[in-house]
Formats: sequence, structure tokens, C-alpha cells
Amino acid sequence: NLSLGQKGFKAPTAYKTGTTIAGIIFKDGVILGADTRATEDTIVADKNCAKIHYIAPNIYCCGAGTAADTEMTTQMVSSNLELHRLNTDRNVRVATANQMLKQHLYRYQGYISAALVLGGVDIAGPHLYSIYPHGSTDKLPYVTMGSGSLAAMAIFEDGWKPNIDLEEGKALVKTAIRGGIFNDLGSGSNVDLCIITKDKVDYIRPYEESNEKGKRQGSYKYKRGTTSVLTKDVIRFDELDIEVVSEEAMETS
Repeated sequence: NLSLGQKGFKAPTAYKTGTTIAGIIFKDGVILGADTRATEDTIVADKNCAKIHYIAPNIYCCGAGTAADTEMTTQMVSSNLELHRLNTDRNVRVATANQMLKQHLYRYQGYISAALVLGGVDIAGPHLYSIYPHGSTDKLPYVTMGSGSLAAMAIFEDGWKPNIDLEEGKALVKTAIRGGIFNDLGSGSNVDLCIITKDKVDYIRPYEESNEKGKRQGSYKYKRGTTSVLTKDVIRFDELDIEVVSEEAMETS
């Protein structure tokens, strides 16, 4: 039997996606961060999109990859976790959200293009996971994902320390996301932060407008005659022979 490729079918186009998302565990909980650029091929489609998604009252999740995949996946798991919370009458654990996300992604073998950073605080304390599109996960004190993840991870490797306090943690995550914004073409615009502690969630959007549009330095208007006209040809419409074609009604019986 001939394969689909041999029969002339084109393979689906792989889109290059871009994002910088990151998270750290700090002294009192978890800090998540993300940039706000959404791209379509080489076009910036949205300069201020929200990449930090609600999962549960105590859990949030950053998404990188195909925007629709990250949004639909996190919404589905959020819905299922709400039913779980109502059924058990207690806050869901971050490990439960992680398990549901990784099992769903593994089932689709990476064809759901969702790379996630999951963070939250539950009865066992703060937890942070990176979740890959194929379904593998890491549980670490600081994680990054997306096309700007190497730039962000370089900042974390240099600056993270155990029991880092809130203000230092916010500054570190901000710097990490800025690393992606200014060094990765798929990331840009603003820094969003989400601080989750045992008592509350502080979703700061935007935390910083990192990449504001600058003002033009010069004028781009040119006087008439700056560029020479080589030839000029004017055709008057009233001198053209115009043929009128009558339309016949289509038979419908």
C-alpha cells in the first residue's frame, strides 16, 4: 500500500510558536510569570494576550505553544477539577491537576501543542511543575518553558536561592521573562505575574510594560518631486469601449 505522502498528500505544516513562561517556588508560595506576545507565523497577532490561566482557586497554569491548545486544555482540566472540588468539598491538590494534564497530553502523543508551567499551593505546601506536550513532567523549585525558556533559565540558574522572599522572587521572575522578551523574537510586550500563597492569589497584569512602542525620531514625509517620474500615461474612462453583459436567471426547477 502507498503511504499518504506517496499518494501526493502534503504533510501538515508545523508552526513555529513563541512564548516565555516561568515559575519559581519562594518562601511563602509560588510565583508564575509570562510575556504577552501572540504570533501567527511572522506576524504579532496580539501584543497583550493572557498566558497565565486559571485552573482552581489555589492553582494557575502558564501556557506555551499553540494558543488554542493551551487554552482548551487548561479550561478542560479546570472544569474537571471544579467538579472534583465540589464532590470532595476540599481544595484540589496541585499533583491532581498535574496528573490530569499529563495523562491528557500523553494520549495525543504531542499533537496537542501545549507546554505548561503549573503552580499552586495546597495542603502539602507550594508545588511547581513543568509539563511537556508529550506528557512528561518535572517537579522543580524553578522552571521555564517556551521559545524564550533558555534565556529565562539562565537568569534563574544565576539568581534563584532557597527561601527567596516575595520582592526578590518577583524581581527574579520579572528579569527572567524580560530575558525572553528582549532575546527571543517569539516573546515580547509585557510581563504578567501571578503570586499564589496559602491565603490568597495576586494576579498582576501587567506587572511591567517592558517593550513599549517608541516614538518616531524623524519624519517620513517627502515633498512632491523628490522621486522623478519616468513615464506618465492617462486613460480616460469615458473614452473606453465598455461591453455590458446581461445576466440570465439560473434555473432552479
